[in-house]
Amino acid sequence: MGEVLELTAGERTVRLSNPDKVYFPERGFTKLDVARYYLTVGEGIVRALRDRPTTLERYPDGVEGGSFFQKRAPKNLPSWIPTGRISFPSGRYADEICPTEPAAVLWAANLGCLTFHPWPVRRQDTEHPDELRIDLDPQPGTDYTDALFAARELRPLLGELGLPGWPKTSGGRGLHVFVPIEPEWTFTQVRRAAIAIARELERRAPGRITTAWWKEERGEKVFVDYNQTARDRTVASAYSVRPRPRAPVSAPLRWEELEDARPEDFDLVTMGRRYAEVGDVHADMTERPGRLEPALELAERDEREHRLGDLPYPPDHPKAAGEPKRVQPSRARPEH
Repeated sequence: MGEVLELTAGERTVRLSNPDKVYFPERGFTKLDVARYYLTVGEGIVRALRDRPTTLERYPDGVEGGSFFQKRAPKNLPSWIPTGRISFPSGRYADEICPTEPAAVLWAANLGCLTFHPWPVRRQDTEHPDELRIDLDPQPGTDYTDALFAARELRPLLGELGLPGWPKTSGGRGLHVFVPIEPEWTFTQVRRAAIAIARELERRAPGRITTAWWKEERGEKVFVDYNQTARDRTVASAYSVRPRPRAPVSAPLRWEELEDARPEDFDLVTMGRRYAEVGDVHADMTERPGRLEPALELAERDEREHRLGDLPYPPDHPKAAGEPKRVQPSRARPEH
């Protein structure tokens, strides 16, 4: 049996097995390094995960080993970690863990969880999102600077709609902007608002931003992935470690930091130092949630004036009323 350490998180003691197992060979970071990182940013990542049903992206043998997404809470879940029941597009359901304290994050890290994928809902009401998440995804031929351009366009648009926005790096080449909202709208309504925001961004910068679902139609632009607001679609939480060789993390930022920040600035080591210096820069995110009426009015205008309807859902979703064909344009048969 391998070595076992006991780490203290708040008032709890969490066992860490095989602490010397190397998780990031290029940097030499071990399982213990990951656990200590999550202890350092504990309050910050709990703020991002608190009471949210959370999928665990697990790499039990490190980033060069096998991986899997764990949606259902493990059978050995401690009694002090609550769960929330979520329903999938298929109608099936699962009970996912809902971290409420740093010890829960540490417990998941012991299972090899590197990245936490929280739903945009709280366990008390899993049918009404309290976050609208905007994913600015650079396509081939573009990079982070292009995502930064899209974020510059997005910020004033959110202001016009009366919506707060909180940016963070994805841990890759893109940017995420989280918009806290009152939990009064369904997943379908939140997605409709996200599509309206994405289309307005595309109108303002058609040569650099796209809403095209099919990759063959996107070109060298930044794709605003509106389907990240669909049911059972999640993005990495703030402070999550990403499974890439250099151990980058998803870094919450202030708007004024975006111009100078780069994704490679934030990793398992540097984020711990940053957190010790400035704390959680998104700590106040939930204090002033926005309302979706202006964005939904924008959607209505698109439908009325521009005859713009729905956009394709992800392939695992049931066909929605009014949804266009789910077939790649180059493979679509001509209509007669």
